[in-house]
Amino acid sequence: MGLGLPTDAAGWRARARAFTAERVAPIAAEIDRRDRVPDELLPPLAESGFLGLGIPRSWDGSAGDARSVSAVLDELARGSAAVAVLVSVHLAVCAHPILEWGTEVQRERFLRPLARGERIGAFALTEPGAGSDSAALTTRYSRAADGFELRGTKMFTSNGVSAGTLLVFATRDPSLGHRGISAFIVPPGSPGFSVAQRLDKLGLRGSETCELVLDGVRLPSESLLGPEGSGLKVALGALTAGRVGIASCALGVAESAFAALRGAAQRSREEWMRIAVAEAFVELAAARALVERAAERKDAGAPYASEAAVAKLFAARAAVSIAGRGVDVAGPEGVRAGAAAERLYRDARVFPIVEGTTEIQALVLARELLGREPSENP
Repeated sequence: MGLGLPTDAAGWRARARAFTAERVAPIAAEIDRRDRVPDELLPPLAESGFLGLGIPRSWDGSAGDARSVSAVLDELARGSAAVAVLVSVHLAVCAHPILEWGTEVQRERFLRPLARGERIGAFALTEPGAGSDSAALTTRYSRAADGFELRGTKMFTSNGVSAGTLLVFATRDPSLGHRGISAFIVPPGSPGFSVAQRLDKLGLRGSETCELVLDGVRLPSESLLGPEGSGLKVALGALTAGRVGIASCALGVAESAFAALRGAAQRSREEWMRIAVAEAFVELAAARALVERAAERKDAGAPYASEAAVAKLFAARAAVSIAGRGVDVAGPEGVRAGAAAERLYRDARVFPIVEGTTEIQALVLARELLGREPSENP
């Protein structure tokens, strides 16, 4: 169903498809049941180059462009959405921001191990009282004699339990709004850093989501990523890239659900099933085109915030819709705990929320289309 990938991206897709068939799909149900991606899967992911995609070889990465990353996430998600989300978060909102904003010293210390897959990356922005409003952070940082000190709580941090490197966002003074926010690279072993709890979720089980506590975490001056006060710019850039990644993951789930739906319809004489397949195909084709369009814009170096928002919004909706049809077609078996249709639906249902809710994507689009906030003067 692809619109035609460049040779490099097509090669990455083929490798990811083979890897998923051999290493991911056979353990997908176990990952969901145990709510854990097994540690032994991480070295093969690293050896395959998936954890270094989009990072130049000069920094020990695997090279590859945004379309290559998207293709790999799509294929991994067909086997296990949790595995795909782990890779997406690691790349889009941790490794790549360090590549873009980091100093040579930061890249040497943090980016190389991430690119080699020796460490997993995480991104800590959301807080208990600051979800979609990123400028409303209350995690504070202050100057210390030898650097910075962080205090606060982060919520819904993906990869947070196993991460070897985290990007953490904090404000110098909440009254400054976005101008007070800075980004910091935090090693999890830092004194004062702790994982308060790992959260149980409806779907994407196996993708770690946790609450973090920063109780006077002391960091050296070189932990600051980008200029002081540029944290929201770092975060929004990462989230835009992350939306293409999550849209690719949602697309993979939609494709798995479609394959099951199509198989059931081929075995049945029910006319409504045939109609369901046709409608699902339209949704899937549109979602794939939108995801590919966003990745192409990113590769071209063109602005792609609106394309990323459209892709994420539509692919998430398509995944929910197609997976829901899959449950309907499966009948009583589809709602049995542990059934493939049930797992796919639970996974799909999380995508309209993660990496920016559907409503946030609509606001991003509205700003692009209207060019002003509702409160601004005409």
